[in-house]
Amino acid sequence: MFNRFDRLRLIALLLWTLPVAALLPLGLLWLWQSGNLPWWLAAMVGSSAAGYGFQFWLRRRDRRLLAGAQTAPDPHWPPRAKAAWDGIEAMAAAVKPEDWPLTDNPRLTDLGRDALELVARVYHPKVERPLLELTLPHLLLIIERACRDLRTEVAAQLPLSHRLTLGDLVRAYRWKSTAEHLLGLYRAGRMVFNPAGAILSEAWERLRRQSFTAAWTDLHRWLLQEYIRKVGYYAIALYSGRLTLTEAGPAALTPASDGDLGQAAADAAARADEPLRILVLGRANAGKSSLINALFGRLTAPADVLPDPAAPVTPYRLERAGLTAALVFDTPGCDTAGLTPKALERLADTADLVLWVTAAHRPDRQGERTTLDGLRARWAARPDHHPPPLLVAVSHIDQLRPPREWQPPYDLANPKGAKATNIAAAVTAAAEDLAVPLTDAIPVCLAAGLVYNVADSLWTAILERQGAADRVRLLRCLDEQKRAEDWALLRRQLASTGRFLAGLPGRLLP
Repeated sequence: MFNRFDRLRLIALLLWTLPVAALLPLGLLWLWQSGNLPWWLAAMVGSSAAGYGFQFWLRRRDRRLLAGAQTAPDPHWPPRAKAAWDGIEAMAAAVKPEDWPLTDNPRLTDLGRDALELVARVYHPKVERPLLELTLPHLLLIIERACRDLRTEVAAQLPLSHRLTLGDLVRAYRWKSTAEHLLGLYRAGRMVFNPAGAILSEAWERLRRQSFTAAWTDLHRWLLQEYIRKVGYYAIALYSGRLTLTEAGPAALTPASDGDLGQAAADAAARADEPLRILVLGRANAGKSSLINALFGRLTAPADVLPDPAAPVTPYRLERAGLTAALVFDTPGCDTAGLTPKALERLADTADLVLWVTAAHRPDRQGERTTLDGLRARWAARPDHHPPPLLVAVSHIDQLRPPREWQPPYDLANPKGAKATNIAAAVTAAAEDLAVPLTDAIPVCLAAGLVYNVADSLWTAILERQGAADRVRLLRCLDEQKRAEDWALLRRQLASTGRFLAGLPGRLLP
């Protein structure tokens, strides 16, 4: 290596640096002669300790910054996605930087494939090779989105990453062994000419090297973990129906809601966005229509004394402060022939929020429980969707004993008097009979002129569950968009195939 350089230039360089290099041994000699060497050593140790502590703090700060920049799960994902994301997090936590060098592209490809296969296994547990169930366009879409996000994060988190080229990194790697050899020669010479200074410098260099190595290892680990999380994130988004081949967002208005809004006589402006679909269910004469009237604050749905089995499912558009514009569906009684099990399942599949109305003075709720259990089983069988929030409105509380007493408000947390005690007992019984939390059972009075607890407690409960209902609505809209996208792509593919076949004779014939 010495022969690669011009010896005369090396001698000139040494002569130029010799006066500067002599300062350290001459300074140490002067400190020893003047008796200040111990003070200098103490100051050096103190400064080194402070510098090491500062580096340790910087490393912890960098760790917090990297932790804050890591990919988090989407709160709108359906229940099945949680198991897949837990697997991705476990895989990211177990990754070891020494096993996955950033310069080994085939190994990194294997790491991304492992993350994809982990997610695919959750959604296709019975398939021997679940990754093969992924279509090529969707695989390319996952790679595209993951690389895009990693590019953004690397540019934001790595200093000078936007200035360093791949050539710079390759050249630096090539000079690494040469630089280490030259550094070894320099350290050996310094040990000969200045042992004390060399020992202290070696100790400081070791500490600094350890800090740098630890910081680089942290960064290396973060890059690998983010790579795993990004691939897993978009794979879960794809299997959850949230990632589509087109760039468009969820459909502004689904065809079903468009028809329902037309039936509800909504104007053109009201038909711009997808409404929240609130389904009102219960037995006949439980007070479903009366509850809808109380929600609107005016007579909207006809409330009949005798149930009409032929009554259709009727949508009403509801707009109130704080609530997403909604469609409220009045239904026939679940115990009548007007609402068949198939029709009920179709309605439940498109519902974002369910209001179940049960009469407080009718304790025979076995049929209601059976219907609700069937709906809950259907929702549980669809792990790719969120079940809609369920609220139980316990109606007819004014008819509880003593029937002639009606002096609201009633404090059900600390009931005083026979009426309040019976209302609290009826709400508790309804919650137990229908297997819902007590906080989801709201006592209401829907009698004409005696409406009670709708505008306050029931509305508060609805608004509290609006976020969960919006998540259900989002997945419902994404499902509709995916179906529309599939049909649009199929039409384009068939059209392209038709044009190719139409021009094939001209290509084959001379």
